Amino acid sequence: MNVAARILTALVALEHIWFLVLEMFLWTKPIGMKTFGTTPEFAQASAGLAANQGLYNGFLAAGLIWALLRKDGYVVQVFFLVCMIVAGVYGGLTAKPTIVFVQAAPALLALILTMLARRSQTA
Repeated sequence: MNVAARILTALVALEHIWFLVLEMFLWTKPIGMKTFGTTPEFAQASAGLAANQGLYNGFLAAGLIWALLRKDGYVVQVFFLVCMIVAGVYGGLTAKPTIVFVQAAPALLALILTMLARRSQTA
């Protein structure tokens, strides 16, 4: 269970690194506009906001990587997974419903596996 939790957590971190790349570097490029369904005008006008959002996704990914590198990063891992779940739910409610499935759901699954792995270690 612990291995599965760590692998899924690493995949969630990689997903947020991809979000960083999309929002900071590809926002005004065809792949960025297609991913987020924006027009060239909107992408250009909102590039600064998107870059800021991408930076925050990078911080979330860094937090998970930090947790995975610590000997006992359980609390850090749980904290950053919960942050990702909250951000995904908020994004789903305010921006685009699919964000819940793309961002919050993988983090929730990683959180559940992480908590189950911890429980099995302490039982």
